Amino acid sequence: MQLEGIHKSFGDTPVLNGVSLSVRQGEFVTLLGSSGCGKTTTLRVIAGLESPDSGRVLLSGEDVTRQEPNRRDVNTVFQNYALFPHMSVGANVGYSLKLRKVPKADIQRQVREMLGLVQLEGFEKRMPAGLSGGQKQRVAIARALICKPRLLLLDEPLGALDLQLRRQMQQELKRLQKKLGITFLYITHDQEEALNMSDRIAVMRDGRFQQVGAPSEVYDSPRTSFVARFVGAANIVYGTVEAVEGDLVRFTSTDGSGAFLSRGHSFAPGRPVTLAVRGEQSQALKQAGRAQPGLAGVVKEKSFAGGMLRIAVELPSGGTFVCSRQGIDSDLAPGDRVKIVWDPAHACPVDMD
Repeated sequence: MQLEGIHKSFGDTPVLNGVSLSVRQGEFVTLLGSSGCGKTTTLRVIAGLESPDSGRVLLSGEDVTRQEPNRRDVNTVFQNYALFPHMSVGANVGYSLKLRKVPKADIQRQVREMLGLVQLEGFEKRMPAGLSGGQKQRVAIARALICKPRLLLLDEPLGALDLQLRRQMQQELKRLQKKLGITFLYITHDQEEALNMSDRIAVMRDGRFQQVGAPSEVYDSPRTSFVARFVGAANIVYGTVEAVEGDLVRFTSTDGSGAFLSRGHSFAPGRPVTLAVRGEQSQALKQAGRAQPGLAGVVKEKSFAGGMLRIAVELPSGGTFVCSRQGIDSDLAPGDRVKIVWDPAHACPVDMD
């Protein structure tokens, strides 16, 4: 599947601004972004539910930009399931085969096979009203997959589920996708979901893709400060190059909170630089040597998220740097003066938005 220079506006409001994307057969690609960034409009253009103002949509090399939705080999799974309430599970799943006039015996066989894939064996006669949220979602997925489309579009399909069930369904979807070899294009605003499930992630903002890459690439080597903050909530540090010694670069911080290091990048002395540093790749130390490079600050808050400890440090500029690590014990307390340090290899230069 390919998108080539897709533009789309609603009235005077531009929604997609030259979106281009190539998805390989059998790949799991996630569009990740906040509400209003253009994710759903992109899916609707691919499905044929919206017509782009300019640009092309190609499926297996065929231009389908002006083709009717029912002529595209594409199915969609929605967040609200969209099941027919008056039909049984079996009738819902087999509905598209019935429209194609597939023999009844073949429909029943394929429905049983598909319900087996989504672990709902024996549910053929159940009605949607008697299903849990997770079961309804499985039925919707089975219905979308039974015709084995070339491309399956999933518009935040797990958003209505609780956390535990959502994580379980993430694993189920990935298992199904690999088993069937169908191309998945998935929408979410949940970075954890995107990192766990995707072969590649396309981070979207204001109708454009800021970065497209493997989860490890997007997380470890963000291109912009927006991607760094949105995927993993990195800290953004501003400084000026002080000296370059081999592959080690020393910076002075813009706010005067200290000096810090980066490694493996080409910088010229005097150049302003913006770096992204992950909280889990940094430490707040109470007893740091005066000569040790780092940012000085005062512990502002200590909090816990699951099994993760978060130490928020206030910098001289008034900004906050958050360090995090596994565990819930720490001898640091609000008011402690600390120095924030990190391995120079973990400081990633990024472009400002």
